[in-house]
Parts: sequence; structure tokens; C-alpha cells
Amino acid sequence: MSARTNPHAPEHTLYKPGLVHYAVFLAIFLSTAVIFHKLLLVRLVEGFVVFQFKPEREELVDFNGVKAVPTAEGLKHIGEEVKREYIKPEYIFDFTNKARQEKVHGYTKNPDEWVVKAPKLGEDPIYLDPNVGFMIFSIDIGILVALLVTLVLPPGLGLMSLKVEREIHHNKSKVRLQTGFSEDIVELLAMPDDRLAALAETDRRRIVEAFRIVWNRTTPEEEIGSTHRHTVSFDDVFDRNTDPVVFRNTVLYIRIREHFSEFVERSIEDIKDAIGWQRNRMRIGSALRLYMSHHFTEKYSNNVTGFAYGGAALLIVAVGIRGLKFIPPTRPSLILGAIFLEFSMLVLLAFTLFYTEEEERMDKMLKKMEDASRSQLDILQEQQRDIRMFVDKLIGESSEMIKRRVEQALSEHLSNDEAMREKIGKAIVENLKIGFKESLER
Repeated sequence: MSARTNPHAPEHTLYKPGLVHYAVFLAIFLSTAVIFHKLLLVRLVEGFVVFQFKPEREELVDFNGVKAVPTAEGLKHIGEEVKREYIKPEYIFDFTNKARQEKVHGYTKNPDEWVVKAPKLGEDPIYLDPNVGFMIFSIDIGILVALLVTLVLPPGLGLMSLKVEREIHHNKSKVRLQTGFSEDIVELLAMPDDRLAALAETDRRRIVEAFRIVWNRTTPEEEIGSTHRHTVSFDDVFDRNTDPVVFRNTVLYIRIREHFSEFVERSIEDIKDAIGWQRNRMRIGSALRLYMSHHFTEKYSNNVTGFAYGGAALLIVAVGIRGLKFIPPTRPSLILGAIFLEFSMLVLLAFTLFYTEEEERMDKMLKKMEDASRSQLDILQEQQRDIRMFVDKLIGESSEMIKRRVEQALSEHLSNDEAMREKIGKAIVENLKIGFKESLER
């Protein structure tokens, strides 16, 4: 039993991939890459090359896998093993895994090479090494198929399926933190349309109370505390005849987008679509959007950009070496490998950019910052007024108290002759001491 299916497992392990997930993914990847590289790739490349460089006035025939223009003798042996006297040397397309010798077959080739010869390619034949030139392409196909298949498999087996399930859970938590709504409200906001409609038939009161909270929470700042007639309450727009699905998808989503941000509203809609994928695993577009937009692009965007630049650097080096004649024009496999590597990185970069959330318009961001600053300024001004009133009151009361104390002290000293004479005598003695001290210092 995996952590995903075990209800007693700790929460941090609920969506943690296990050995089974990685084993299934690796098995699909390796089997797909090997089958494509050994069986399908040769047919794909052969069809493309033959279509591009076949003769216009002569017909190619098949000599046990070798496409060539036959001689008069070769017309009698079509379908047999190729021989020197059966073919004309101008056109040769050999994508077999057999070695060839000049004296026997009319051209040379190693068993792990492909050979292409046509007047458009020059006088010398072109030798292609599929393991160097096309291995990256086969790896790409294997990874792509493994990702798609594990996205369709149940979470107990599929690696990508488990990751999408994790993102559904995490994004619900993020929406709760960003909005302050309860878990039940977020569930209703992200619930698929048909399920929300069914719930409205059995428990409409629950939906009404949740939508009322969302409406009140997203009330614009200028309407809070307003007594004008244009203020709209929840009961004015939602009654027993209102369709909850339409109201949520049009009214509440707009209010959430305006009050919080477009990102929060898109997150809710992406979660809703991903929940639809949970019910129909073939809706892989919805699952990919949630995973790519709210996890992959946020965490690995810079890595993908770095890989793209690294692939471009390798391609430049390979082309530079080719320009210095260290790679002969008759053996372009290394150049093909570098091209497919950069192609893979650029496709991944394009895919990442496609799912990257667009930045919010600057004017909207400034408007929201202005509204937030205005509300904070109003609060500070109210606090300042309260503090000023408190200080004024405190200082006023204290000044009166101090004034009374001073007047009382003066009246006491002035009315008491003995106290006055004692104070004057002490002052005279202190002044005499200071004078004698200054004269001695001089």
C-alpha cells in the first residue's frame, strides 16, 4: 500500500512518489526510446531522405532494404541482396545494419552506419551514425510518451498523475491562504459545474451561505460603510431563482479577480479543470496546465532557460568545429546531435513559456496599490486623530494640575517668613563659598 492510498500515512508523505512510480516511468521511457530508435526512427529518416533526394527521371528499387537505381542486370534481381553490378553508383540509400564492401556491393559502410548518396549531396556519400545524430531525438520521444502515459495512469502507478494530484491539494491550500476563505468555501469555488449544480438540488443553503461570505469579503473598499442607494447587497443579486453555477462563474469569479488578483481567480479555475481531469484521465490538457502553470514554471523556469543557453553554446561549438574542417562534411552526425539537443531545449523553453502566467497589467497593479495605500492612510489618519485628542486632553489636564501645584507651592513659601529667611540664608552662604573658591584659584 502506497502513501497515496494509505489514509493513516503522515500528511507530508501523501503525495510522495515511491519506487513503483519511478520504476513504471523508467520502464515506459526505456521501452519507448529503444523501440523508436531501433524500429521507427530508421523508417522515418529513410522516408524523409528518399523523398528529398530521389531521382526525378528514374525509379528507385528495393534490394533487400537498399534503395538504388538498378542497372539492366539489377532489374532481374529486384528484392535480392544488393551487389555491385545490380546498381548505379549515383543513387544509394542504405539504412540497413549490414556492413558493405566496395568490391562486392559497390560502396563501403559499417554495420552501425547509414549511407546516403545523391548528386544533390555532392560526389561523396554521406555517412550518418544514428547513435550520435538521433539518440537525443529518441530520448525526447521516450520522455514524452512516459509523461503522457503516467499522466493517464492512476496515482498509485503514474508519476505525473501523482504530481498533479499533489498540485491540486497544494493549490487549494494556497488559495485558502491568499483569500482567507475556509476549506469548504474553496471546495465550492473549485467544484466542477455539474457537481455544483447537483449539490444545489440537495443542499442549496450551504451554497448560499458560502457565496454570501465570498460576496461580503470581496465588497469594494468604497462601498464598505456606504449608505448610498447604489450599494448592492448579496440578497439583491442572488435569490431562489438564481443559478449557482452561472453566478459563481460570472459574478463571483469577477469579484475575486478584482478584489484579490487575476492569479487567484485563474488558480481556482485551473483547480476546477484539474478536478475534471480526476474524473476523466484523458483530459490531460487540464492536468498539464495546473502542473506547468502553478509548479513547473515557478520552480524550474530559470533552469530551463539555462539549459536552452547551454544547448545553444554546444551547437555553436559544434558548428565552429565543423567550420574549421575538424568534422568532415561527409559525417555530419555530431552536428545533427547538437541540433537535436538545442531543438529539445528550445521546445522545452517554448512549452514553459506557453504555460507561464502573464504578469498583471501595470495599471491594475498600481490601482490596487493605490487602493491599499488609501485604506491604510485612512486608518492611520483616524489613529492620528485619536492620539491627538488623547494627547490634547492629557496635556490640558496636566497643565491645569501643574499650575495649581506651582501656585500652591509659591503661596506656601511666600506666606512662611521663616522658610523665606532660611532659603535666603542658604543662597547667601552658597554664593560666598563660590566667590572664595574663585579668588583662591586666581
